Amino acid sequence: MTLFPHSRASLISILGILLICLGSSQVLAQQGDQGVKTIATLDVPRYLGTWYEIAKFPNWFQKKCISNTKAVYSAKPDGNLRVLNSCKTATGETSEAEGLARQIGSKDSPKLEVRFAPEWLSFLPLVWGDYWVIDLDPQYQLAAVSDPRREYLWVLSRTPQVDPKVYADLLQRLKQQQFDIQKLEITSQKNEGT
Repeated sequence: MTLFPHSRASLISILGILLICLGSSQVLAQQGDQGVKTIATLDVPRYLGTWYEIAKFPNWFQKKCISNTKAVYSAKPDGNLRVLNSCKTATGETSEAEGLARQIGSKDSPKLEVRFAPEWLSFLPLVWGDYWVIDLDPQYQLAAVSDPRREYLWVLSRTPQVDPKVYADLLQRLKQQQFDIQKLEITSQKNEGT
């Protein structure tokens, strides 16, 4: 998802992101791929559009988001994707962050990288975060996104609510991928009028 939903990134936030990404890159280099499996292929045009966050592993960059977290993906002329994340804060304001996603590998690769740092920093590998689609139903209605280290996990849906059985089945598949599903935090999706 869904990375870095915040209003305006301060220099301190950007530096913090850079340091975390650098540390993550070093851990990955030391540990290698720990067996996280992606889906076989991703049809990016079908993936575009709005995804609602159903659940996530808690993370520092979404701390102020209390409800209505979603991401909207759209194609850019250069083949990359525009990512617009938004959520409601405790004050009732909408917090937004715009980023860029790019595929790694072939045009049907389920491995993407996402950047929310300023464009002038995009030459630095450490400003890009892994965005691996690890589970996706054939109708492109429910997805799970993570990274090779299992540090992050998002469950995304085309609708604000998910059928409990469908969600439970997804959790079982995530357990098989050795994710600690007890860490998942359910995201509140409220009607805009409430």
